[in-house]
Amino acid sequence: MDSVKSVVGGQGDYPISAVIIAQDDEVRISKAIQSCRLFADEVVVIDGGSKDGTVQLSESLNCRVYVNPWPGYAKQREFGVERAVHDWVFLIDTDEVVSDELAASILELKPGLIDQSVAYSIYRIGDFMGRWLDRGEYLVRLYNRKAYGIRNSLVHEMPEVSEERTIRLTGTLWHYGYRSINDHVARFNKYTDLEAESAYAKGKRFRVSHLLVRPPARFLQKYFLHGLFKKGMSGFGVSVFWVMYEFMVGFKLYELIRSGKLTQHNAKKSQIEKEKKGERSYAVQ
Repeated sequence: MDSVKSVVGGQGDYPISAVIIAQDDEVRISKAIQSCRLFADEVVVIDGGSKDGTVQLSESLNCRVYVNPWPGYAKQREFGVERAVHDWVFLIDTDEVVSDELAASILELKPGLIDQSVAYSIYRIGDFMGRWLDRGEYLVRLYNRKAYGIRNSLVHEMPEVSEERTIRLTGTLWHYGYRSINDHVARFNKYTDLEAESAYAKGKRFRVSHLLVRPPARFLQKYFLHGLFKKGMSGFGVSVFWVMYEFMVGFKLYELIRSGKLTQHNAKKSQIEKEKKGERSYAVQ
């Protein structure tokens, strides 16, 4: 546990490092950085090789910046955590902003960060087409790196912490994830690639029944159970995107499995042909 005293809070506070991974985020990153200033003793930015002014802007805001060619979400996040000065780490993305209430609750918490085994989850709410969605999610974002590591996953690269070791903080993490429909489709395409690849790597099987059941079930869950019907076109749009997400993950998993089987089939066929050629060569001798 760090014994360094915080320069942000009072004496005896346990210092916190805010860690951000970035890639061409000049437009968004400053708000994320500034929202951490009340409680963070340092802000570490890991840049994957931005072509815009992300690095220069982050440096001008007194962040410690490292450029690391993009290795994937989990590895990049872990790279940032390893370069933090302090053991208590707060994870934030470039399109997220800490609310004043959340910043105050973390600042108030700092003197009591004694138990390394306890992690803290934060309520995150996203926007879509100019409206905030009522249904958010709790995500572990504040934890001690001596106790927990980042989950080694293609997607959902968060600390591996059990629910019983997690305490919920008051306040909100605002997720400004929506930029445009085109951008949303592009990111859905990227994330469904990763989701399907992760499922394939785990040996999950493709089932037609999943495509028949999961997409409509997801729409019913989001639109009615989660109350997105109250959000007009924004709620309807998000619900439809989740239907697309389920379809795309399913079809991409099928494509990967089919491609893998074809590769195995072709390799086996090639091996048989080589063996036959060897037999013919031996027969000629």
